[in-house]
Amino acid sequence: MSNPIGDPGHGHSPAAWTAVVIMLVAVALGTLFFVLDLPVLVWASVVLLVIGLIVGWALKRAGWGANGPKYVAKEH
Repeated sequence: MSNPIGDPGHGHSPAAWTAVVIMLVAVALGTLFFVLDLPVLVWASVVLLVIGLIVGWALKRAGWGANGPKYVAKEH
């Protein structure tokens, strides 16, 4: 299946990958801390989740998003 012209890349960018990895770690830690009944650390993982969202947004604004000037898409 070929990518049509103007395809945004479906998140295959450094900004998207960084945001997803940070948020995945936050959810995994939050789940562990919830099971271990450590509410302060559960809320800390919620803060980390929001930080991941902000980092992804900031990297996109800095040009590392799917259509950004610093990102070069790889051919499949």
